[in-house]
Amino acid sequence: MKKDLLSIKDLAASEIEALSVLAADLKEQQRKGIGHPFLAGKTLAMIFEKPSLRTRVTFDVGMAQLGGRALYLAPGDIRLGEREAVKDVARNLDRWVDGIVARTFSHLTIEELARHAAVPVINGLSDLTHPCQVLADLFTIWERRGRLGGLRVAYIGDGNNVCHSWLYGAARMGIELVAACPKGYEPDGRILAAARREAETSGGRMTITLLHDPRQAAQGADVLYTDVWTSMGQEAEWAKRRRDFQGFQVDAALVHLAKPDVLVMHCLPAHRGEEITDEVLDGPRSIVYDQAENRLHLQKAILMTLLGD
Repeated sequence: MKKDLLSIKDLAASEIEALSVLAADLKEQQRKGIGHPFLAGKTLAMIFEKPSLRTRVTFDVGMAQLGGRALYLAPGDIRLGEREAVKDVARNLDRWVDGIVARTFSHLTIEELARHAAVPVINGLSDLTHPCQVLADLFTIWERRGRLGGLRVAYIGDGNNVCHSWLYGAARMGIELVAACPKGYEPDGRILAAARREAETSGGRMTITLLHDPRQAAQGADVLYTDVWTSMGQEAEWAKRRRDFQGFQVDAALVHLAKPDVLVMHCLPAHRGEEITDEVLDGPRSIVYDQAENRLHLQKAILMTLLGD
């Protein structure tokens, strides 16, 4: 039976742990120069409606390192729902390829691809969630700290797709998540409620708190996490968002409120001088490029799990 990855809520905690263990093994093999062509002969179609650096390169390189091939389909190549119906694209591609990764504006497009494709569909980013990013983030923290349960993660900024995936990830893995968002930019209420319900019933130190004060959120944090204030597709809102997000910048003063060994994370691309300062992004507590590297290893683990025999 085929399995898709549309959201972290699709995964059990044990599956997230297994992905991290596999990613660590693949990373070590890559470091030692040990080949691992576990997906030889496999092909991945990559549908992109949005520009990408990390997602495109890491899936492409990941398939190559696993012995397979990735086929990049640019926005003008398909025009999902315009030139051809989404279900027809899905039904064509599943006759030719072994998996599909899609980076779309609408999450409904990802869901429709998955509904009609007979091969696994992976969400490379949608307006609702960004599971591959946060799975790689969880792996990066686990790699650094040796655990996830009980850690306090302070998410500072927009309650967007990355924040949504953090809500699901925290609830799954026993993380104390504090999200500090400006008023009017809170995460989707349905996702917040679902994550809180799971956190309450799963046991352990699983708490999810929503605040409007980044300084309060940063107090005693093990991890400070931020994202851009204006995401792709929101460019017309840039001036308003820049005003509304004043006071939510991750700067040295905010880092000082967290634990001395705090890890500073950003999913990138960063708008330096807006949501984060150069001093912090390039500083000794920043692990943003470790995050970026680990997109490769964690996504290889996803590909092996979903496309492997």
